[in-house]
Amino acid sequence: MSSVKLWRTLLILAVVAVAGVLLLTRPFRLGLDLQGGTHVVLEAEPSPGIGTVDDQTMQRALAIVERRVNGLGIAEPIVQRQGQRRIIVELPGIDNPQQAIQTIGKTALLEFKSPTGETVLTGADLATASLSRDQFGRPAVAIEFKPEGARKFADLTTRYVGQVIPILLDGQPISTPVVRTPIPDGKAQIEGDFTVEEARHLVVQLNAGALPVPLKVAEVRTVGPTLGRESIDQSLRAGIVGAALVFLYMLLYYRLPGGIADLALAAYIIILLGAMVGLQATLTLPGIAGLVLSTGMGVDGNVLVLERIREALREGKRVRAAMDEGFKGSLRTILDGNVTVLIAAAALFYFGTGPIRGFGVTLTLGIVASMFTQIVLTRLLLSIYIDRDPERAARQLLPGGAGVSQ
Repeated sequence: MSSVKLWRTLLILAVVAVAGVLLLTRPFRLGLDLQGGTHVVLEAEPSPGIGTVDDQTMQRALAIVERRVNGLGIAEPIVQRQGQRRIIVELPGIDNPQQAIQTIGKTALLEFKSPTGETVLTGADLATASLSRDQFGRPAVAIEFKPEGARKFADLTTRYVGQVIPILLDGQPISTPVVRTPIPDGKAQIEGDFTVEEARHLVVQLNAGALPVPLKVAEVRTVGPTLGRESIDQSLRAGIVGAALVFLYMLLYYRLPGGIADLALAAYIIILLGAMVGLQATLTLPGIAGLVLSTGMGVDGNVLVLERIREALREGKRVRAAMDEGFKGSLRTILDGNVTVLIAAAALFYFGTGPIRGFGVTLTLGIVASMFTQIVLTRLLLSIYIDRDPERAARQLLPGGAGVSQ
């Protein structure tokens, strides 16, 4: 084996090994349709201080809800508009649906009032909020104001030393601290009877900003994990049966070269699944469809290469030259077919939402992994096989045909 082939072999083995380790050590992120979760429909409610709920208001509300959902750390959430005044939120695999709904739907108007009841600062004056602990080790929220807010806060704490400054969230008192000394740096801490989870959700709300319009929960639908489990089981069975039939066909029709193509296809599946786990891509039912589609295109590419090699052998070319011509002649066709699918997958990812984007991601990863195994791995394995025994390779590739030397 030449040094070039040796390095290529080591590189491919390293890629497959890394993908295999990721696949064995990290769990798959599953979408709502596979692991269950909550489907929520939020509807904007006009209020006297807001007036008409226009498109701009809803776009702001959508952006804030999306930031809040992302702050919850939920895998592959879906946040999208429905009609003029509704927002759809899908939350896969959450443990506490009601608390999540309250977090994403609350108006979250934070107010710092003077002892006389005047609102001096609001959440709009905040720069950041983070989870912290009070002097007794209890969960609290550390906040830092913007420069203008810091000035207001310094004036407030200087003017009312020794007095109570109520802190309200959506009109409800959450903390009533007593000002001991002026605070000129614009940093403070909100203390209350919080659990860690409540404090974390408050941080999410404050960092995302206040909703421009109140949102009410118009619909809540729970997708049970049983349906997702059945979908996974059925998809796995279908995938295993389909892959086994494809592997068997390639082996029976193309014999040992078909077995080499099967080996490359198995490596492709490991690389694809490992890449999905490593990139934390979320697997959905449409994503499984994308995986199956890209696998089919990988098989199609290998069949195209082997048939081109057979054509070259029938023309009387030597087996090594036939292999080179087979890959060279099919490369453009493979690239054209895969690039057009990649363009379609990019469009699905850019314009789609939720599971449609998952389909686009899976299809893109599948196409890239498929081209790698077809162009690099299959060619390397066939080359090694032909170099070891060109006569047998010729007989296997074209029974009874010519081309018995390199």
